Amino acid sequence: MNAGSATPDAQGNTLAERLLPDRFMPYARLARWDRPIGWWLLLWPCWWSAAAAAVASGAAIPNPWHMLLFLIGAVAMRGAGCTYNDIVDRDIDRQVERTRARPVASGAISVRAAQIFMVLQSLTGLAVLLQFNAFAILLGMGSLAVVAIYPFMKRITSWPQIVLGLAFSWGALMGWAAVFGGLGWPPVLLYLGCVLWTIGYDTIYAHQDTEDDAIVGVKSTALLFGRHTKPWVAGFYTGAWLLVSAAGFMAGGSIVFTIGIAAAGLHLAWQVHSIDIANDALCLRIFKSNRDLGAIVFAAFALDALTAFLV
Repeated sequence: MNAGSATPDAQGNTLAERLLPDRFMPYARLARWDRPIGWWLLLWPCWWSAAAAAVASGAAIPNPWHMLLFLIGAVAMRGAGCTYNDIVDRDIDRQVERTRARPVASGAISVRAAQIFMVLQSLTGLAVLLQFNAFAILLGMGSLAVVAIYPFMKRITSWPQIVLGLAFSWGALMGWAAVFGGLGWPPVLLYLGCVLWTIGYDTIYAHQDTEDDAIVGVKSTALLFGRHTKPWVAGFYTGAWLLVSAAGFMAGGSIVFTIGIAAAGLHLAWQVHSIDIANDALCLRIFKSNRDLGAIVFAAFALDALTAFLV
């Protein structure tokens, strides 16, 4: 595989590949623009929270300006986080089949250039954050510590997915804070549900790397659970579904939310039923299906808000 070429789990024919000149593609791959599932998974908790705030406030729809800001911020900060991760993990990445083609590990981008790119993406995220109220700005700043320690967790604990969940779920607090200037039980429960959801789907994702991870010596819940992964993921998904459901009902969700969250539960049950840890391609497909799960939950919140407003 050529230096800087796409990793095996990259999505082909993305917007970045169609629009960017070839010389910029290593940076697009460094930011994972060829793998949009990551920023979708970072974005959904933000949009769920914004939609839950719409339900609670009686608005017809989530704040469109906030939605756009969260979209830009999710792409920028996911890219910055991946760039930081690749700088820290470059020696490990060279030893793992799925990651050895990453731009820093392969030498397609120097560490110095990656650091500059990370700063530029972080500044974009900061510009987005500064558009919110003071409470939301301070809350957003609080996520940086969790993001900073995440790449090191796989070296010291079999539960790095917990730290990933704490970081990737932060938007579940932000959407609510952007509207109300504070927090309450609905966003807190939503956040905890998103943490469990993240642990579940990233455990499935990590099964693509278990053989290499065992050789290299890095840790994950996939290695920890092994053949017992399915019941563990079922437990995390059940907890996530219960907490997100409770958040929706505490925010004021009614029949439309009930129907939508029931559909989300069926989707999670399908994921658990379909898990085959020996099938890397299937693990990746199940993991990516969480973009659809996110859309279902968002629709549950948003349509409930719209229905309540119209009725």
